[in-house]
Amino acid sequence: MNVVYLSIGTNMGEREQNLKLAVKLLTETDGITVEAVSSIYETAPVGFIDQASFLNIAVRLKTKLSSAEMLNVCQGVEQELGRVREYRWGPRIIDLDILLYNHENIETESLIVPHERMFERAFVLVPLDEISDQATEQLRSAHKALATMDIQKEGVVQWKKAVTVEEFVRSES
Repeated sequence: MNVVYLSIGTNMGEREQNLKLAVKLLTETDGITVEAVSSIYETAPVGFIDQASFLNIAVRLKTKLSSAEMLNVCQGVEQELGRVREYRWGPRIIDLDILLYNHENIETESLIVPHERMFERAFVLVPLDEISDQATEQLRSAHKALATMDIQKEGVVQWKKAVTVEEFVRSES
């Protein structure tokens, strides 16, 4: 089984519900077992800053799917929830990024793992650190990068405490 870490974010519509629907769709996908969901963190936008704040989570899952198949699942979830890619770093109903896929380094035309900017972004590293076991060098590097950041300055605030995967997908907003 492959161990995969995802980052999921949203800043449009019913943000918490968007996260829950994304995780629910992942749990309903054959060959995927969602093992953990981080707390929800509210964060200031990066890049294009004239937009609403984001809610972000990290998810740890196990899957039989290849990295390319996992990317297709993530893009399918985005499409099902109505993601429209208007411009880079713009507002989005949902965004699923593969952060880590096992301990592999992957570079294809459509996928780069570890995610190319994850070590620079507290809104990715804080939730990731919460659910990671740091069993790989990549996770240890993420933890070290996080230790050098000023989380408050980065604008990452815990919005809602972590619960089990089952509670996360069934709880009301």
